[in-house]
Amino acid sequence: MTHPLKSLKPDKLWEQFYNLTTIPRPSKKEEKVVEYVKNFGEKLGLETIVDEVGNVIIRKPATAGFEDRKGVILQSHLDMVPQKNSDNNHNFETDPIETYIENGWVKARGTTLGADNGIGVAAILAVLASDDLQHGPVEGLFTIDEEAGMTGAHRLKPGLLNGEILLNLDSEDEGELYVGCAGGTNANMIFSFREEPVPDDHVAFRISLTGLKGGHSGLDINRGRANANKLLFRFIKHAVIHLGARLADVDGGSLRNAIPREAFAVLTVPKEEVVEFVEEVHNFEVQFCQEYNTSEPDILFKIEETDIPAFVIEEIVQDDLINAIQACPNGVIRMSADMEGLVETSLNLAIVKTEGHEVKALALLRSSVESTKEDLESSLESLFRLAGAEIWFDGHYPGWKPNLQSGILKTMQEVYNQKWGVTPEIKAIHAGLECGILGSAYPHWDMISFGPTIRFPHSPDEKVDIASVEKFWEYLAAMLKEAGK
Repeated sequence: MTHPLKSLKPDKLWEQFYNLTTIPRPSKKEEKVVEYVKNFGEKLGLETIVDEVGNVIIRKPATAGFEDRKGVILQSHLDMVPQKNSDNNHNFETDPIETYIENGWVKARGTTLGADNGIGVAAILAVLASDDLQHGPVEGLFTIDEEAGMTGAHRLKPGLLNGEILLNLDSEDEGELYVGCAGGTNANMIFSFREEPVPDDHVAFRISLTGLKGGHSGLDINRGRANANKLLFRFIKHAVIHLGARLADVDGGSLRNAIPREAFAVLTVPKEEVVEFVEEVHNFEVQFCQEYNTSEPDILFKIEETDIPAFVIEEIVQDDLINAIQACPNGVIRMSADMEGLVETSLNLAIVKTEGHEVKALALLRSSVESTKEDLESSLESLFRLAGAEIWFDGHYPGWKPNLQSGILKTMQEVYNQKWGVTPEIKAIHAGLECGILGSAYPHWDMISFGPTIRFPHSPDEKVDIASVEKFWEYLAAMLKEAGK
């Protein structure tokens, strides 16, 4: 039986998106989708290149009468964010994404959908396969590992691409044109500890904080959503100070660029404090629900008795860790003074996890102002060094400075206005589009980013608006006809 996605319009785009949902492609595991795209280009008889890192480039000649146009590069990333709820058994390295249609949206069952950036990839493949479009020379650029390090963009060599205009298909609001993005840096904090024996009179419990929405750590950072790591450590600090609890294990969050939705810990408490400990878990659940009754209506904070752990974390390190996580900035740090409603600087305390005799805390810092990001790095370094942790920064990527005199921006505004009678909004985005990195290797490119409407990327609630995809495709086709004159 034909899958419902294949009945949607435009059919070529949705057929390719469906095919992508059947190919496992989490970040850093893109081998199968790279092979699929490579074979796709070769079967069309188009020049197809796979560079040394795994990026795929496919060239399609201009249609008759358009040979003198400037070349256009259509760019999207092949990987997707692998997020699921803890009660879901989906394996992102082997299992297809299970999709369905509901109220005009395409969704996935219990996992991320991969519309970020699968819709963009599907659109490029559809352009390459279409014989009814008019366009100048087109190059499809499919990068790898955008969500977990932007490795493909960082390692793309100058001189491989011939075009002069880059259309990035990785933004998530139809009717908006993005001309700038934030840069970012990974922060890595390590607490090393020695084992201490579990006190003789202690009972062990596993506490679970679940039900949070999470979301994209750039696009959703200003939505007032809770951070599971921050909430969990609020409780842990209370339990340690007032109930004599000891921390044995913690596991919160899973990806740097996703707001943590779930966090778990194993604590031991004195037998005489067990009743109050259980009551306090309930009290904190009520408190969290009251604080986030609008943005996080489904918070669950649960407790269950578990086996006594082999050891607890050295007390002095435990206390330093708790204080550092409690004090760590999180969320929006500063709003832009130049563009209303744009987050300028943010921090996502993404992961806090015990591994062996270390506790790792990982964060992602974003800012459209380099000096502000450096100041935030310095503040974070001071905090965690005072707490006795090792800290370093890596994975730096630059922002993309807006060019409001861009020729392709003017063309895109004109085409949109001609087709729909309104002028699209010009925006910058508080996320790490690859344009900033790609532009450093190809500084002559005239760049812009646009796409259909996608909601809640980087979370199992991710969904894409069907009507906006059809409009996005119509816009892309019209732009290819007008671009590069």
